[in-house]
Amino acid sequence: MMQGQSPTLKRVLSGQLCSGCGLCAGVAPDAVTMETVAPGYSRPLQTAPVSADAERAIATACPGAKVAPWTGIAPDSHEYWGPWRGIHTGYARDADVRFAGSSGGAISALLIHALGTGQVEQVLHVTADPDKPTRNIITLSTSAQQVVRNAGSRYAASSPLQDIGRLLDEGKRTAFVGKPCDVSALRQLGTVDARVNATFPLMLSFFCGGLPSHAGADRIVRAMGLEPENLTSFRYRGNGWPGMARAETTDGRSAEMSYAASWGGHLSKEVQFRCKICPDAIGGVADIACADAWYGDDDGYPSFEEQEGRSLIVSRTAAGEQLLGEAVAAGSLDIEPLEADQIDRMQPAQARRKRLVLARTASCHALLQPVPKMDGLDVGKAARRARPKELLHNFLGTIRRILIKRR
Repeated sequence: MMQGQSPTLKRVLSGQLCSGCGLCAGVAPDAVTMETVAPGYSRPLQTAPVSADAERAIATACPGAKVAPWTGIAPDSHEYWGPWRGIHTGYARDADVRFAGSSGGAISALLIHALGTGQVEQVLHVTADPDKPTRNIITLSTSAQQVVRNAGSRYAASSPLQDIGRLLDEGKRTAFVGKPCDVSALRQLGTVDARVNATFPLMLSFFCGGLPSHAGADRIVRAMGLEPENLTSFRYRGNGWPGMARAETTDGRSAEMSYAASWGGHLSKEVQFRCKICPDAIGGVADIACADAWYGDDDGYPSFEEQEGRSLIVSRTAAGEQLLGEAVAAGSLDIEPLEADQIDRMQPAQARRKRLVLARTASCHALLQPVPKMDGLDVGKAARRARPKELLHNFLGTIRRILIKRR
């Protein structure tokens, strides 16, 4: 073993617990870099000893080691949907913002309002890699036009925290948008680095279905009859709700695929293991978390028919509640209140995932495979809402998945 090798990274990588957030590279840039590994996930590569201070930060904040608890976030909480101060459905009043966003453009509208009022100087989020359009790069947006241009879901590996050390050194007020695990890492880092809350006064997230590999996107492109290496642009969705996956090539060809086919037929089959045991896929420690406010049918299944976008908007902190209120008052958003239990019909897959976390992590314990610390996330409370057959099926299925991975 390398002298000075991070025990946290060793444990996280051996247990398939890495989410690829890049936090470790951000706090130890001289020792850790992010690389892409098959079949297309972002993983840390340690090339030098990690200092004691950096190791302490990694052990505290890495979402593969510990997930930030929900306790103390808000006065109300739900075992599926996390802490909340306000729950609404809504959409951006600017038609272009609403159209460009993956659902109702709520996150984009909130970011544009925060930039326009000077609450933040820039937005840290991800956008398409111009050289490899199915992949992601991190970017900083400073205008409404840039926010809209970089809007839309990006179902591919991203490491938005890999430059976090540099951004903290610069100290510009920044709004952060990332996956729930990314926000968890940033919140936890704030417990050992006082610069975090000053630099990132706003942290926004979304309900996450899990992170697929690059191979999933490549399968979509080939199913469209195109080749990934010939792409000039690729959108996973957006430009409508839910929006079509759309690819364009160097020779002027283009193709589209429905959200139901792209996610259900390809991407969902490529989700990394860490996401399958995620205890907080709903951005429980973000200031505001948004999602698709799907219209459910009589059987409880969301409808993916193209229509005007509608976002689910959950304000969790005082800062998030204030931002939402100001954006509504300024005419940036239209919202309507929603009861917490009504989210079940909009996001049934998220509800199912949460109530099965306990069974899936029990499989890991049975096989002596590590799991992240999950205290204060209502994992046990959610499991009590699952059927015994459902729990057993997922316990055995996870054991089978782990054993296959070990071969």
